[in-house]
Amino acid sequence: MARHTAGLQSDLRSGKPSHMTEHPPRPDSARFAERDQKAEIVDRLYEVALDPIRLEDLLEVWEERVTALRVGALDNAVPLDDPEIDAHVNRARVFLDRYEATRAEGGYRVMLDDIPRSAAFVSDGGPRVTACNRAAARAFGLAEGGPVAALPFDPEDVETLRGVIRKVASGRAEKVATLRIRSGVTGSPVILRVSALDEPGLALVLSTELFWPDDFSHTVQEAFGLTVAEVEIVRGITLGLPLKEIAEQRGRSIETVRTQARSILAKTETHSQSELVRVVLGLMDVALLPAVAPNMRGNAGAMEPLPFSSFRGPGGRSLDYIEFGDPKGTPLLYMHLDYGLIRWPAAAERQARSQGLRVVVLVRAGYGRSALLAKGVDHVQGCAEDYAALLDHLGIERAAVICLGADLRFALALSNLRPGLVSGILGCAAQLPLRTAAQYERMDKWQRFILANARYAPKVLPFLVQAGFSLARKLGKEKFFAQVNGGSPADMETFADPEVRAAVLEGSEICLGARTSAHEAFTRECISSERDWSGLIHAVKVPVRLLQGDQDPQTPVLTIRELMVDYPELTIEFLPRTGQLLFFKEWRQVLERVQALLPR
Repeated sequence: MARHTAGLQSDLRSGKPSHMTEHPPRPDSARFAERDQKAEIVDRLYEVALDPIRLEDLLEVWEERVTALRVGALDNAVPLDDPEIDAHVNRARVFLDRYEATRAEGGYRVMLDDIPRSAAFVSDGGPRVTACNRAAARAFGLAEGGPVAALPFDPEDVETLRGVIRKVASGRAEKVATLRIRSGVTGSPVILRVSALDEPGLALVLSTELFWPDDFSHTVQEAFGLTVAEVEIVRGITLGLPLKEIAEQRGRSIETVRTQARSILAKTETHSQSELVRVVLGLMDVALLPAVAPNMRGNAGAMEPLPFSSFRGPGGRSLDYIEFGDPKGTPLLYMHLDYGLIRWPAAAERQARSQGLRVVVLVRAGYGRSALLAKGVDHVQGCAEDYAALLDHLGIERAAVICLGADLRFALALSNLRPGLVSGILGCAAQLPLRTAAQYERMDKWQRFILANARYAPKVLPFLVQAGFSLARKLGKEKFFAQVNGGSPADMETFADPEVRAAVLEGSEICLGARTSAHEAFTRECISSERDWSGLIHAVKVPVRLLQGDQDPQTPVLTIRELMVDYPELTIEFLPRTGQLLFFKEWRQVLERVQALLPR
């Protein structure tokens, strides 16, 4: 039977899965309240997975849970490491992987073209389909102008869906509704998101049913060295079929298929079927990329292109870097923040050359084409080793460092790892290791949403970051920046400068571009930034100077003043009317201050 999202609450109220952690008995009212809270979180997870524009709704709900845990109100909040929540997060990530940003312009036909992987169709709630994409034709047997009754659901479920479509399309319900219906073909639940369109009386129905392109089997076989039989099993797993059904379709025993599945995991270097699905969907993303990629840089105007160079870092990993300024000048290592801001405003890059500075920028692990660190490697120490390897590769024996935000930990780790290599460190809008819940509370909501979860709910963070990247792709980086940093008037004023905007949009292409998404690297960076790295500060033997903003949405003045007491090793100066983009607004002052830290 079809169910609205309220049905998720019914599912959760019906009983606790056997794998959930046992808690002491509590009064029925408290137990039901917890289940309601959990159901609301689950609802929001799936809504975001199907449309990242709903991320702020999840933010509001999730904030209440994280805040309750931070202040110790554990009896009134769902534990963030709840196994049931974790299971839904993992599943929602798979759905999010299937999401393709849609364009508002061009009408619903263009919108359907922009959803190549998931079955989607347009309807007025009547007996016939207005339009559908190829995935819906393959997965559901739909055709433009054909009967809605062709959907592989029970007739009663189809009627429920048509009723929801009519209500959403006519404005008699919320603009977005979510349903779960069991497929009559696979037996698996299908999640459907119904949203109103600009065209009166029509709604878009986006599903979690996947489209497997005709020529994609050959791509999978070539990419992983699989046999034809193994590719068919991968296809079945990706489409959500249980191994028993795959075995029946192939006329093989379940044990034979299980053995083949284990072989597939080994060849694809994955550890579970869900991880295999994510890898395959990522490969499908590349296969379905349009010939002309959308412009993610905005309208700020192109900067002078800089060539990327590559070298082999620790473990033989390929790493990229760029250089600008005076190629024979004094070495200055610049660290690009977790947003990948590798470029400076054009005037600043020219000034670096006139001041005789050779600026070296490593594209950190997982950004652009630089390889991720191996799993299990300490992120901070691994990145410090990459920086040392780059300076060795370039024959640089000593350099000063300019670092942004929490990149301060990389600069400190580098100076401690290789004494004598770093002459001094200048941090801009630096983030320091936080101690208290109050210091998270002072952040603006978006920064708190990501960093508090990095500390208190790291298992959930990959989904949240990936959803944020999808939202940025849908809104465009300029609008997304305004949404995330709108709480800092100084940052908004700085971003309005055409040269700054161009540098931010161009530089961040290694993090989020038409063909690039560094969400995994961003997640690792956030988690490592929220661990206690105070020991790196106390161990530092080189001068460290920090320039801090008075309108920083992430590390406000009060937080910095509280932490200054713990770190007499640091010299701190506040610059007025600056925020997280302090470097980009006050680069002249930054280049002036760094002179005293350069190697002689």
